[in-house]
Amino acid sequence: MDSLVDGNHTAVTEFILLGLTEDPTLRVTLFMVILCIYLVTISGNLSTIILTGISSQLHHPMYVLLSHLAFSDIGYSSSVMPDMLVNFLVERYTISYLGWATQLGSVVFFGSAECFLLAAMAYNRFVAICNPLLYSTKMSTQVCVQLFSVAYYPCSGHPSFSIIVVTQFIIATSYVYILITILKMPSTQGCHKAFSTCTSHLTAVTLQYGTITFIYVMPKSSYSTDQNMVVSVLYMVVIPMLNALIYSLRNNEIKADLKRQLGRKIFS
Repeated sequence: MDSLVDGNHTAVTEFILLGLTEDPTLRVTLFMVILCIYLVTISGNLSTIILTGISSQLHHPMYVLLSHLAFSDIGYSSSVMPDMLVNFLVERYTISYLGWATQLGSVVFFGSAECFLLAAMAYNRFVAICNPLLYSTKMSTQVCVQLFSVAYYPCSGHPSFSIIVVTQFIIATSYVYILITILKMPSTQGCHKAFSTCTSHLTAVTLQYGTITFIYVMPKSSYSTDQNMVVSVLYMVVIPMLNALIYSLRNNEIKADLKRQLGRKIFS
């Protein structure tokens, strides 16, 4: 940390970022790996946003929520990964106090938005499975706008832990009711279909909250600094990419619509 001394006051002007490793060969390898991850993250999530926007068949709450999740993943990964990539290429990388504050604010904003969006998606699944006849009312355009307003409300003034607890409670409660409803279904095929619609979301939730729990909830004495660094990289670098791959590769509607859009472009 570099500082400027003015009388009896010390003003912080910039921070020195230590990076993940000092090994030159490993730095180059990590640069290439993380660059590829970042490109996949941007292209995958941006494709989801564009496809949801141009396809009329995807204009319903589930996919609108998914497009906002993709947007938050782009913002979250872009908050840290460009600086991380530059850090691999230089011997001594510093960041200004304003740059650090902006980066921290972006991480908190998009990370909090992602938690709220995952909770909103759990509520959407709850309504679709437990109250299908009221779905159009309970997930109306007005309700979706309200959910987005909550997700993008500036959360920097709230403890990160309170956001985790509230959103986890919403997700857990939603899935308890979903499970009860599924177990009451007389048809095995209906049960399988209901479970399959929740698989992608449950995978994303497990990845998100599993790493959050390790970073923020586990006692600091129970793991090393290196373990914390690895999990933090997983949380900030890998998960935004996995979200795009999970929802793209496991969602039949998105894959089918992507094929239709590509077919139109090729034969037009």
